[in-house]
Amino acid sequence: MGKLADKTAIITGAASGIGRASALLFAEQGARVFIADRSEAVREVAAEIGDAAAAFIGDAGDKTFIDGLVAAVTAHGPLDIAFANAGISGGMNRLLDLEVSEWEEVLRVNLIGAFLLVQASAREMMKAGKGAILCTASVAGIRSGAGGSPYSASKAGVINFVQTSAYQLSGTGIRINAICPGVIETGMTQPMFDMARERGTEGKIGQLNPLKRAAQPIEVARLAAFLVSDDASYVNGQAVAVDGGLSASHPVVPGKIW
Repeated sequence: MGKLADKTAIITGAASGIGRASALLFAEQGARVFIADRSEAVREVAAEIGDAAAAFIGDAGDKTFIDGLVAAVTAHGPLDIAFANAGISGGMNRLLDLEVSEWEEVLRVNLIGAFLLVQASAREMMKAGKGAILCTASVAGIRSGAGGSPYSASKAGVINFVQTSAYQLSGTGIRINAICPGVIETGMTQPMFDMARERGTEGKIGQLNPLKRAAQPIEVARLAAFLVSDDASYVNGQAVAVDGGLSASHPVVPGKIW
C-alpha cells in the first residue's frame, strides 16, 4: 500500500498542472481524491484515476462552493488532506496600468480561496484531532521577479497565512504547510513555454536556477505528497521552495561570481 493509503483528500485546481499531477500521485499512493476545478477538464482527470476519484466543478474563491465541497466529502467520512492549489496568474500588467478589479480577482482566487478551503477543512479535521493541509504559494511570494504585482502579493499572503494558521491551529493535531514552485510547465505558464518553443529558445527557460531548467508538475507533486503524508509528521508552518535552487541566491550572473 502507498503512503497515503486510506486517506481522503481534497485538491483544488486539479484539472491541469500541479493539481492534476498531485491528484494522480495521491491516488497512486492509496488516497481517495475529491478533485475540484472550474474547468470541465477536471472530469477527465477523475476518469483517468477511476473509482478512487470524484470531480466537482466550481470556483475555489467562492465560499458557497468550497463549503459545499467539504460537506460533500465529509458526509462519507473524515477528511485527512486538503490541498488548496487553485490559482490564477493575473497577467503581467505594470504597476501603473493595473486596475483594482485585477487585484481583486487575483486575491479572491489565490488568497481568499486558500483561506476558504483551510478554514472549512480545519473545522472538520478538528473533529478527528488530526489532518494535513497544504497550500500552493510560489517563489513569487518570496522575492520579486517571478510574477506580476497582484500574483506575487497573493502568494506572499499565502505564505504568511500558512504561518499564522499553523499557530492558530496549535494543539489541534492539524499541520499546514506551503509549497513554493519555481518555473513549472503548467496551464498557467503554457503560453510562455509555447512562445519559447516557437522562437527556439525553450532551453533558456529556467536558465537562472542552478539546475538550469524548468520543472514538470510531477516534481512538485512529489513534494506535495510528502508534505501531506505521515512521513512529514513534524513539518508544520513551513514554506518549502521547489524551484531548482532559484530562491537560494540574490541575482547573479551564473559563472561570473567565482
